[in-house]
Amino acid sequence: MNKNYFLLILFWCAMWTLHAQEQIELSGKVVEANGTPVVGATVSVSNQSSKYSTDENGVFLLKYTGDITLTVSSLRYKTTTLSITNQRTITVLLEEAVEQLNEVVVVGYGTQKKGEITSSVASVKAEEFTKGAVKDAGQLIQGKVAGLRVTTPSGDPNSSTQINLRGLNSIQGATNPLVIIDGIPGQLTSVAPEDIESIDVMKDGSAAAIYGTRATGGVIFITTRQNRSAESRTTLEYNNYASIQTILRKPDLMTASDYQRLIADGENYEDLGNATDWIDEVTQNPFSHNHNLTLFGGNSRTNFTGSVNYRDWDGILLKSGQDRLNIRADLNHEMFDGKLRSHVQVINSSIKALQGGSSEYMWRQAMIRNPTDRIRNDQGKWQESDAYMYDNPLGMIHESVNDRIFRETRMNGSLDYRPIDDLSVKGLFSRVQSNDLNGLSTSFDHVNTTKNNLNGTASRWTQANVENLMELTVNYNKSFDGHKFTGLAGYSWQRNSFENFYAYNFDFPTDEYSYNFLQSGAALQRGLAVMESHKQEQTLIGFFGRVTYSYKDKYMAMASLRREGSSTFGENNKWGSFPAVSVGWDVAKEEFLQEVPAINQLKLRAGFGVTGTIAGSPYNSQISYNYLREQGAYINGTWVPGLVPARNFNPDLRWERKEELNVGLDFSLANNRIYGSLDYYTRNVKDLLYYFEVPVPPYLVSNMMINAGELSNQGFEVLINADVVKKEVFSWKTGFTLSTNKNKLVNLSNDKFGVTREFFDAGYTGEPIQTFTHRVQVGRSIGDFYVLKTVGLDDDGKWLVEDRNGDIIPIQDATVEDRKFYGNGIPDFNLGWNNAIQYKNIDFSFSFRGAFGHKILNMSRLYYENPVNKAYNVLKTAYDPVYGKTLNNDLVYVSHYIENGDFMKLDNVTLGYTFKPNFVKGINYLRLYMSGLNLLTITGYKGLDPEATSYQGDFLFAPGIEHRDRYPTTRTFTCGLNVTF
Repeated sequence: MNKNYFLLILFWCAMWTLHAQEQIELSGKVVEANGTPVVGATVSVSNQSSKYSTDENGVFLLKYTGDITLTVSSLRYKTTTLSITNQRTITVLLEEAVEQLNEVVVVGYGTQKKGEITSSVASVKAEEFTKGAVKDAGQLIQGKVAGLRVTTPSGDPNSSTQINLRGLNSIQGATNPLVIIDGIPGQLTSVAPEDIESIDVMKDGSAAAIYGTRATGGVIFITTRQNRSAESRTTLEYNNYASIQTILRKPDLMTASDYQRLIADGENYEDLGNATDWIDEVTQNPFSHNHNLTLFGGNSRTNFTGSVNYRDWDGILLKSGQDRLNIRADLNHEMFDGKLRSHVQVINSSIKALQGGSSEYMWRQAMIRNPTDRIRNDQGKWQESDAYMYDNPLGMIHESVNDRIFRETRMNGSLDYRPIDDLSVKGLFSRVQSNDLNGLSTSFDHVNTTKNNLNGTASRWTQANVENLMELTVNYNKSFDGHKFTGLAGYSWQRNSFENFYAYNFDFPTDEYSYNFLQSGAALQRGLAVMESHKQEQTLIGFFGRVTYSYKDKYMAMASLRREGSSTFGENNKWGSFPAVSVGWDVAKEEFLQEVPAINQLKLRAGFGVTGTIAGSPYNSQISYNYLREQGAYINGTWVPGLVPARNFNPDLRWERKEELNVGLDFSLANNRIYGSLDYYTRNVKDLLYYFEVPVPPYLVSNMMINAGELSNQGFEVLINADVVKKEVFSWKTGFTLSTNKNKLVNLSNDKFGVTREFFDAGYTGEPIQTFTHRVQVGRSIGDFYVLKTVGLDDDGKWLVEDRNGDIIPIQDATVEDRKFYGNGIPDFNLGWNNAIQYKNIDFSFSFRGAFGHKILNMSRLYYENPVNKAYNVLKTAYDPVYGKTLNNDLVYVSHYIENGDFMKLDNVTLGYTFKPNFVKGINYLRLYMSGLNLLTITGYKGLDPEATSYQGDFLFAPGIEHRDRYPTTRTFTCGLNVTF
């Protein structure tokens, strides 16, 4: 017995010796997302009772044997657990806890904690996004960022949202915010909404100045979903939804029975013996579906993310829709004990736009079509008429082919080397290449042939873009005794090239070729075909730097400078400087407020920054010539046949310069249950880019782009979020945004060139009225309607208007000088109200959004609430009394059709249920939901949709018009599924 005990003791001693020989020493480092070491983090080992702490460099050392599990925790961070097998070095990434003050926000060329930011920056995370069938990244944050106006004026599945930050900031330069996707410039449509993790918005000049000439409209950062786990894992997610759409509001047009009644009353309408609802005929209730598959895999050293997104959307108009396929791959790898980090990303998009003959013009034709007319004639052909601009919309839709295929490949890679703990050297390289191919043809049964004798038409249009980018940055972080410094220095090089080609022909021998055999059209032989091509390039180079400082998270400061050069501008102004500075003071951390536990943050901040705006064309500073065979020009005293000047030389052309001052307050109260921000800003945009008329000679062309004038903006923004209820089984979070903006054109002149303008006119009614709608005048706001003000009708039913002196005159005696400013198309106030409620496994969210203090020109009423033209259908209200009398006046642009545009929308409602983990074996997460978009509109506006007004492109200075040629807006109902395996 004693011998057996002795042998057992020897056996355990041998095993212990062998165990001790197999111990592995592990050196680990714990860092934040931006690489800053986490000091004092606790590290626990699954088979040991001892615990370890990280030193001032975030480093810990321990020994282990076999397979273990590490648990790493620290105050303000999420606890992380990871599996270790035979590893000797490891880097542990700790994510910030969900407390809003410690959220990481993306800023230019880096990240910052929300509590440390001294500029006006907003952040929206994935859980706060708009749910359901959203078009693009813009709709995800609609109504959730104060000062950011996002609208969806069209129901076309191939259109995108329109976005504007803090009002108008240019006349003829770029106005949209700069969009950065994982560090690379892009568009709101460049990545599938389902692939987005967060969206951060740099609103003021002090934040955006680091991007120089591209940032006057603000900067929007899109961060895609990536595998950020520090442990080994493989996770597969599948998300899908299906949706149906209905027309938001159908116009109340006269029907066949209305025609018959009016004919019986003596009206001169034509009864063609049928009853056709043309709106119903050109629309459908489309079914759409979307699928997103995402794979996360790897470990703390090497991890990857791959996603596939497929969208099949049909439109409310016949033969319209979109097929989209997005494929994304991300790969991250660490080498040399975590000192070198590499990242590779590829995003490939393929979009097929299905349009047929559906367009905004089809909507007009469906509106004006005689409801007693038939669809086809006795020969089975499309029923047509010789009336002007009166075409069978179904014939145009079905006898047209309009295909578009858009392909984009976004490739980027980066190397991040950290030779010491506080220093990072990074190189980022990207190439974005896109190709857009369009083909359009009309058949022999299209009105192009049946009415205009073109015998079939066809065209091809293609364009290609290539954007190359290289950015080199150095970041340095240092913390000691409550002081924290960060420094950034960088170099950026960007070259963009664009080229396109267009060809058009008609008079074809057959329909069978469609747009694929253009040379067979006889118009080519007659010299009537069209062929055009174009190419342009531009280069942008920037040197930039930024320094931030904070002391005990109480006093904060930031200063940055970008020195940028562009090939776009004149020889004398190739380079410009864009400085910024901001400061912050968190009063809540002062001793006199330490004993007030209800105040967690009370940060005062102020910032000033300068940004720029680049002209639309890269060659506006250079002289150019067009070639016209029958003309010519004297060049350096020599007659050169065929060459005609097309643009003047302007070596002094430079970018617009926006100077912005922003003061704000960030607050967090009641244990971070109530938090938000207040901001007031004032902007002055100088050296506005504008085309002026110039004398010939000495100039070669009668107009040229010149820097002239000044535009101002000012506004106030409010963001308030509250965790109203925060219980384990029930929670309710609500958020409120409010923003105001007021602009003014200060002047529009240039003394050097001796040019000045007191006003310019904008907007257009279309035929047959054919006049402008707005006037932009020095000293007034952009967006003012300029119109004859009606005061009544005379005994003959003709309009009576006020003249320039306030006297009442017949409209036929009025002139343009009698017009008056009559309201503005830009809202004075925009607000949003967002709510998220959770009860056990049930989630419910709803959002309201509204705009107030603006006018809308109801173009449908202008044209279709007047029965003067009996060849076209009209609204039923066309025969309602006006000022108590019967209207009997030609179509004319008057104030009677300009309405208050105030509205409030129930924008989004979502109800979901999340099943318990493994409710279905093998499924870790399972959620079902229903969602609705654009459900309810509360407004006194009589048109179809008070939000269907464009304020970009050709309508930048004529906001507040609901056009008669439009793609109808829709209401969307969605059912969806989220699954994680």
